[in-house]
Amino acid sequence: MSDTLTGVAAPPRPPRRPPAIARLRDVALVPAIVVVAIVGFAVNPVFLSSDNIINVLQSMSEISVVVLAETMVLISGRMDLSLESTFGLAPGVAAWLIVDPAVTHGLGVHVLPPALAVPVVLLVGALIGAFNGLLIVRFGLNGFIVTLGMLIVLRGLLTGISGGKTFFALPESMTYLGSAVWLGVPASVWLSLSLFAVGIVVLGYTRPGRALYAIGGNADAARAAGIRTDRILWCTLIVAGALAAFAGLLISGRLAAVPAAQGSGAIFQVFAAAVIGGVSLNGGKGTLFGAFTGVLLLFMIINVLTLAGVPAQWTNFLNGAVILVALVVSRMTGGKAQN
Repeated sequence: MSDTLTGVAAPPRPPRRPPAIARLRDVALVPAIVVVAIVGFAVNPVFLSSDNIINVLQSMSEISVVVLAETMVLISGRMDLSLESTFGLAPGVAAWLIVDPAVTHGLGVHVLPPALAVPVVLLVGALIGAFNGLLIVRFGLNGFIVTLGMLIVLRGLLTGISGGKTFFALPESMTYLGSAVWLGVPASVWLSLSLFAVGIVVLGYTRPGRALYAIGGNADAARAAGIRTDRILWCTLIVAGALAAFAGLLISGRLAAVPAAQGSGAIFQVFAAAVIGGVSLNGGKGTLFGAFTGVLLLFMIINVLTLAGVPAQWTNFLNGAVILVALVVSRMTGGKAQN
């Protein structure tokens, strides 16, 4: 086809992927999940027992919420490495402000009532996200470097307020959501599934969700189309920080403690789950359902290895291998590497 005004041939439009194929990509890991389930049953019949299935879902529930947060940031074309440290610092700050030092051998300052535990955790997470947004969006700093620096700063802050020790004797307001059981299933499982359901609806069927994909695909084009890119990016970082903080609250409740190293190394699992779930590191591609199947597959494999007697020290090897394999598969199927 030629241009009617200049007579110059217009560049061919790239073929548009049919919606059916795009949906198939979302469920691409389902066959792998079925295969792992069969292998797991062959390794140990306990794998498909209701108790073990609930155990897998509970063990992944906290990290899955961080995966949800990271996926939103990745879709926007950014990445947030500091979510790992927010996961530990937010409940750590709440514990520091609430626990009685007379009971915890000097840990804590006991200046807030236990009823404020959850609001404090969420507020700390949101403030961390807002500060990241200030540096990345307002001042235009490199997001990778900013969040890497924040990861180190927040980790050091948690170590400082805890003295390198573990906060314990947490009030019920901090332990309930992580330890409660609703209808025979841990509350953390219900909460993580609900958050994913809400996220899927927001990203797939609302204007802000579609705007997030547009920003991740081409921020300049999105801005030219009238999308308030800065506001949406800032809000995304704030929500991601609050979600990571909430995930930290869940695991603190399950453990009834906040270790000084809580969340250390978790970002590797988070990225492994997101990448294997089809979320592009370039932004604008991926779904929360895909990310959920990614984290589910990852924890199923870990559970199978555990039942097979493989030492836990191989977990990091698995996470790295998963990322590399996912990148190779993405390159082979999409024709473009996720740099």
